[in-house]
Amino acid sequence: MSAEPMRHAFADASPLMAGPVAAPLTYRPGQRATDRDALVRQHLPLVRRLAWHVHGSMSTIVEVEDLVQVGLVALVEAAAGFEDRGQVTFKQYCVTRVRGAMIDELRRQATTTRGAMKRRRLYSNAVAELTRATGRAPDEATLAMKLDVTVERLRTDYATAEAVRFDSIDEVYADDLPWFADNGPDAFEQLAEGEVRTRLIAAITALPEREAQVIQLYYIEELNLEEIGQVLGVGAARVCQIKAAAHARLKKAMGRS
Repeated sequence: MSAEPMRHAFADASPLMAGPVAAPLTYRPGQRATDRDALVRQHLPLVRRLAWHVHGSMSTIVEVEDLVQVGLVALVEAAAGFEDRGQVTFKQYCVTRVRGAMIDELRRQATTTRGAMKRRRLYSNAVAELTRATGRAPDEATLAMKLDVTVERLRTDYATAEAVRFDSIDEVYADDLPWFADNGPDAFEQLAEGEVRTRLIAAITALPEREAQVIQLYYIEELNLEEIGQVLGVGAARVCQIKAAAHARLKKAMGRS
């Protein structure tokens, strides 16, 4: 029987390992949910106006709808965290939070040099112009000719500077895609492990006192046989016998041969 499951199970079963139970955390919101929802609905047009205003200065960095999404998240957070102390109105507080969130998003998406930002605008404008002219997205060679650069430079300096776009999770999610895969244990495996754990705890609890003490000292306190013998006042050979007897009881209780 491996040490790790035994260690965890004995920690759950042994009253010596039980500590005081912490009081549950409580949460008392400053506003009712209906009040927050009303604030959010009332200021939705403000978020869109701010998005267009911010978008006007750096229109090719982030799409306006992406800024609106960022602003909506900031609006909900502002409604939840606002405390009316008579110094500022919620609208003033909201403008600061929403505009700040949008500008932070622009900073995250922007590159560090003006040249890269210029190439991003040129690339975006070229794609839009060629798409309007032909009715389809241009290939690399056509884009490179339009921008008067080589295909290699187009890939390294222009295409990689394209603005990041946000996609709806409902549109891109699929169970079979690797980036949505869950590396955690399967639910049925967890259930089976839970049942085994429960049986092991019950088996440990039913051990005679001497055997339970040896198991605790060995797995929880991590003492060796000599050290356990010194604690119990017996030799290491006797400790080995007690430990073997405890293992035999546990294996029998768990239905193992």
